[in-house]
Parts: sequence; structure tokens; C-alpha cells
Amino acid sequence: MKGAPRILLIEPPFQRLFKSTYSLDRFPLALGYLSGVIRRDTDWRLRAYNADFCGQSEPVRVSFLASEGFASYLETLRNPSAAIWREVRSVIVRYAPDVVGISSKSQNFASARIVGRLAKEVNPSTIVVLGGPHASLVGAGALADCDDIDIAVCGEGEATIVELLRAIRSGAPLGGIDGIVFRRNGRIVQNPPRKLMDDLDALPFPHAAAGQVLDDFEKYPLPAFRSVFATRGCPYRCFFCGSSGIWTRRVRFRSPDNVVAEIRALQERGLRFVHFDDDTFGVNRRYLFELCDAINKHCRGLKFSCELHVNLVDDETISRMKSAGCFSIQLGIESGNDRVLQAIRKDITIRRALDACETIRRNGLEVVAFFMVGFPQETEDTLADTAAAMQRAACDVLVYSIFTPYPGTEAFEKCRQLGLVGDDYDASLYNHQSPANCFTSNIPPARFRELVSRIEKMVDRRNARARRRKIFSRVGFQRMREMGLRESLRKAVRVFFGR
Repeated sequence: MKGAPRILLIEPPFQRLFKSTYSLDRFPLALGYLSGVIRRDTDWRLRAYNADFCGQSEPVRVSFLASEGFASYLETLRNPSAAIWREVRSVIVRYAPDVVGISSKSQNFASARIVGRLAKEVNPSTIVVLGGPHASLVGAGALADCDDIDIAVCGEGEATIVELLRAIRSGAPLGGIDGIVFRRNGRIVQNPPRKLMDDLDALPFPHAAAGQVLDDFEKYPLPAFRSVFATRGCPYRCFFCGSSGIWTRRVRFRSPDNVVAEIRALQERGLRFVHFDDDTFGVNRRYLFELCDAINKHCRGLKFSCELHVNLVDDETISRMKSAGCFSIQLGIESGNDRVLQAIRKDITIRRALDACETIRRNGLEVVAFFMVGFPQETEDTLADTAAAMQRAACDVLVYSIFTPYPGTEAFEKCRQLGLVGDDYDASLYNHQSPANCFTSNIPPARFRELVSRIEKMVDRRNARARRRKIFSRVGFQRMREMGLRESLRKAVRVFFGR
């Protein structure tokens, strides 16, 4: 290649396929970390593009995702002239990359395939590289499912992408690069996996170069850069989760000093809160307390949120986290039935989960509770138990999903064995809010859709009430009385939407 070659990193659209004003209002960490190492360790010219960001978003309603939204999603996938695809094409044309790198989860792999096709249509010699969870879980299957993908990066990608780009730059063979799958002479070749990094502190901070590399950087709200990783890996064994296929169950920790240095850099940019994107935050109590102490000492005024395992919740832990600035905790409860919880290996009981919600609320923190319905073991009775637990849980926000067996996970193979997944499985039809989802043999699909529709509407109602309470608390009731009801409501709406 003559001159410095170009790479365009892309987050494929997903939420925007459902509705044009749904948006992923953040800089994806995968793009941030890859951008950092590419800028530091190669001479490639780089641009990062989040195609799922629209610049003006509205709250997502789960019942919309499963009704008109899903119809829009399918229509957009099938319409090559849809506005979102014209936008993606225009970005590719404008940047003219030698390599397009796509970071994909299973639920947006259908979208990733279209992005790959667009890259090849713009320039057939463009090399399309797929990374992210889907590539890690299915390996060679990603190339078999899409002729436009030339290379897949499996597992942790930072060291791999650097070695791969150096090889592409020099024209070196790809056979010696661990952690990739590629095409050679019409065959798909899978190289050995790459060893995980031992020193996570060696990675550049993912948001450091956002101003230089991120397309439409000036349109992003400041909280779009709030995500932070303190650890990689999760020791738990949840039946439906693909984390172990990406990071393994061995947890690796950044040093508290390194995490704090990143947070301080974000604070200097004006951020007042961060969210820890760890699969499960605080799995090591000693490390958690050391990190909280470091945040307390060096990051004054910080507020943070995270996801915590139910079994890690106790008064001392929550108190220490609160003293360091934690204001919101996400809990993966999933089912309201103990037999289902045991079958999916959550290693909790619903009583323990509800007590954890109470403990967090008693300490004055917000609770975000994750629930999932439609496991293979689900019956109408267990579904009713989950709906009841959603209403009983002392939480501020409900996050609702329908069980989805993603290729490459244990759950997918179990559903295949049970006859719930066939050879014609089309991943584009199934995601955590898809009305096509029904992977239980105990409830007929029509009946399952009837029951979960009721749950979806209940979740929307409860979350809408929580949003209203938050709006009014932020505006202040005294001020509302002074302004008058009509003007106060207008002010509340402006505050909520950040206007």
C-alpha cells in the first residue's frame, strides 16, 4: 500500500432500525479500545463511526420494540435504499477505507452483514474484518454466513488487530496471526486462539482519542463517554450468557490507580458520573474496597453506576460503594421462580434477589432490575412468578428481555437438542425483545406472545412512572409551584430531554 492506509471502524445500526429516533448515545468501548491501540501502535489513518447514533434520542418502549418497531426493523433490514443504509454508504464513500472493521454482537449481525456488503459495493478491494462478541462465539461460522467478510477476529482484539493491520500493510501472510479466521484459496482457515492479555493497564484509555477519531464527535452528549471497564471476565456460569466465550471465566483486574487515572481524565472533560461496564462489578471484595478507596481519595464528586451480582450485595459493600459515589446498581435477577433460577445457574433465589433490592434501596441507591422470560423450562406458572417478582421488586427501573439463544452459546446448543432451534435459524429474527421469540416447549407461541405482551405493557407503565418521578424531582416541586403547572411541565420535559 502506498501512503498511510485507512481503516474505518463501525458499530452497526440496531436500535435505529426500530425507530429513527432510537439511538445508542455512547461511544462503544470496543471502538474506543481498538482506536487507541491502532493510533498508538500502527501508522494507519483511523476513523470510528457509530452507525447506531442519531444525535436526538427518545426513551425506548419495550412494547414498541415488539410491535410496530419490530415491523420497522424487518422492513429496514430488507430495504437496501433505507435512509440508514444510505447514511452508512455515504460515510464509507467519504472516508474511502482500505479496511472496514465491524464490531458486532449476535443481535446486530444481520446489520453487520449489510455494512460489509455496502463496503464491498463501494470498493470490492476493501478488506472487511469482523470483530466483537459474535465473531468470538461462532468463529468460522461468521465467514460461512457472509461472503463479504474476509477476516474475523475472535476473542480479545487489541493485540490481534495491531498484528493484523501490520500484516495487511506489509503484504505478509495471515497464517501466523493467532486469534483470526480468514479466507485462503477459497477455504476458511481458523488460526489458534490468542492468549489473553495479562496487563490490562497497558491498554490506552478508550475515550482519549475520541475527539480525533469519532465521526460526528461534536454531536455526542458528554455522558456518551461515561463507560469504563475495571475488569474483564466473569466467574459465574449463567446458562444463557456468552461472556465466557469472549473473556473466559478468569477475571483480570486493572489496577485501582489505572482506573482512577482514566476517571480523572473523564472528570477533566466535565463528566460527573461514569458507568462500569464490567460483566459483573466487584467480584473480588478486597479489590472492590481498594477501588472505592482510590475513587474516594482521587475522584471527588464522582457518581458511578455498575452491575452487581445478587450474592455480592450486603450492607457493608453497598455502604462502601455509596461512600465512593455509587448511586445506581443493576441486578441480574432474570426469573421470579427458584426452579428456573436453578436451571439457568444463576446461583440465587428470588427471596435473596428481592432482599438485595431492599438492601440497596435501604442504603439510598437506585436499583435497576434485569428480568428475562421465556427460558426453555418456562411454564405459564413460572412466567406468572416472574411477572409477580417484577411488581414486588423494590427497584426504580425494570429492564425486560425475552430469552434469546445466540449461536455459539450453551443455551443455543441446548435449544437445538430440545428441537427449539432448527437448521433454518435466522439470527436476524431473534433478539431480546423480538415477538418471534418463543424458545419454550411448554407454552404455545401465540399464548406466549399474549402473556409477554401484558408484561411488556406493565414494564413500560412502571418505567414511565419512574421517569416522571425523576423529572419532577430534578425540577423541584417548590420551583414547579412558583412557575405554575403548565410552565413547570414544559420545563420538566426540557430537563428530561437535555434541552
